[in-house]
Amino acid sequence: TYSLPKHLIPIANRPVIEHILETLNQAGVTDIGIVVGPTTQISFQNALRDGSSLGVRLTYIVQDDPRGLAHAVSCAQGFVGDDPFLLYLGDNLLEAGVTGLVEKFAATAADAVITLYPVEDPSHFGVAEVDGDRIVRVVEKPARPVSNLAIVGAYVFTPAIFSAISRIRPSARGELEITDAIQRMIDDGLRVLPHRISGWWRDVGRPTELLAANAQLLEQISTRVEGTISRDCAVDGEVVVGKRSRLKNCTLIGPVMIGDGVSCADSRIGPNVSIGDDVVLNRATIRESILLSGAEVEEVSLANSLIGRGTIVKKTPTEQDHTLLLGDHCRVELGED
Repeated sequence: TYSLPKHLIPIANRPVIEHILETLNQAGVTDIGIVVGPTTQISFQNALRDGSSLGVRLTYIVQDDPRGLAHAVSCAQGFVGDDPFLLYLGDNLLEAGVTGLVEKFAATAADAVITLYPVEDPSHFGVAEVDGDRIVRVVEKPARPVSNLAIVGAYVFTPAIFSAISRIRPSARGELEITDAIQRMIDDGLRVLPHRISGWWRDVGRPTELLAANAQLLEQISTRVEGTISRDCAVDGEVVVGKRSRLKNCTLIGPVMIGDGVSCADSRIGPNVSIGDDVVLNRATIRESILLSGAEVEEVSLANSLIGRGTIVKKTPTEQDHTLLLGDHCRVELGED
């Protein structure tokens, strides 16, 4: 993520944020403000433009100083105005989507609806205590969790949240925490309701979660071949091969998604691999990995890896799997020791 904001890293060959915008569109949310930093604004605008190709309208809201999630929300007050709004964290992916969340808010007189998900170790998350049909307390990363219900990165608020944010102070880490603002709403007697979800939830801020989300999205693909697969290739499972891609003497173990203009020879690919456009693979073995556009891999076995744009990884004389997390335009040559 030094090379590319994590929200723009492709999984199943589409940027994370495109999957999120599609989810919001499906829930009927089409007027969307994206809070960006001054150094990332151009990257987002170049990738997403005005959002029209995705069926949404995008406004870019600059947060000059990263002072916490609640501060990011306050930066959007002018965009939101007097309307209720959905807050969705750009590094979260939910199998359940947010349609149920939006519908619950519309069906109640709530001041906020918070998405919750049961987890094994709630001490790493913001956690909610629920009494009946209301949330009565929220705590950020508690040493002694009051429940196993983690707060997921999808919320619906009325503009009452802005008043709550204006009355909280920075936490010990110097940030305005959204959990503190939610607790302020609860203390004010406002109705804060839970929305429990099932299915998978991934926070793609960590490489392991990014790769897991890639695998789960690839489970949804159906075979489509627009390039050329030679007769000496073996294919097992669902595979997508993009335009102008050429595969010779390869084994594909689905699910695998291959972009446009890929050259792949004498290689074994899959399962759970996404390969971007214009990638070159030669005598490579790739599984459980993401290769971004323009990468080159030769005589290397990779597993659970994320390879940046234009990065070159070459040669190892062993059959050992390597796990690499490489940014854009790197060059790596692997030897025995």
